[in-house]
Amino acid sequence: MSEAKVTLSPKELELVNNADWILTKNLIIQKVYDLFGQVAATYQQDVARFTEFNASTTFSISPKISRGEQYQQLPYVMLDFPRFFTEQDVFAIRSFFWWGNHCSIHLVLKGAYLAKYGPSIDRYFSLLGKYANETKDWYIGVGTDPWQHHFDSSNYIPIANWNGDTVTQLPFLKLAKKIPLQEWDDIDQFFVVHFNRILSILSEY
Repeated sequence: MSEAKVTLSPKELELVNNADWILTKNLIIQKVYDLFGQVAATYQQDVARFTEFNASTTFSISPKISRGEQYQQLPYVMLDFPRFFTEQDVFAIRSFFWWGNHCSIHLVLKGAYLAKYGPSIDRYFSLLGKYANETKDWYIGVGTDPWQHHFDSSNYIPIANWNGDTVTQLPFLKLAKKIPLQEWDDIDQFFVVHFNRILSILSEY
């Protein structure tokens, strides 16, 4: 065994002797997981209102809720619905809770789905304008990894700052919105409202 001694700072020593904070953290994660279960059920009900998707096998795949501890070293919970993933084609809406940061919703399109729905997204932002109240808080992905969900400028920029002509020319499309955790009482409505908005953009423009 190495002779180097592993020491703890006073803060670390205080935490390692306090089980309450980790139990509270586990309770919060379970509450988020339960919330996402309720949100998923609402998503499944709401998608039936959009005739464009009634015959889509993509939406017949059940929602999936996952949790983990290490998205940039912090706990997370995520809900995927729809969730169609192949190497060539992707159609996913991911609802994401990230400890210490925010909740966010992400549309990911690639391949055939981007070719199908990309023109509707172009029309939506063209008709309403990138600076309208309804559109200004959308972010568009500029990173190289579709499964990164942070909002650093290397990964997302406001749609108003994007200078592309059409989303169909992108290797994949990511659109996202976020809400701070301080607005916890509004988070369930945030997810439901923007899930419906995404479906509306894809099917009504």
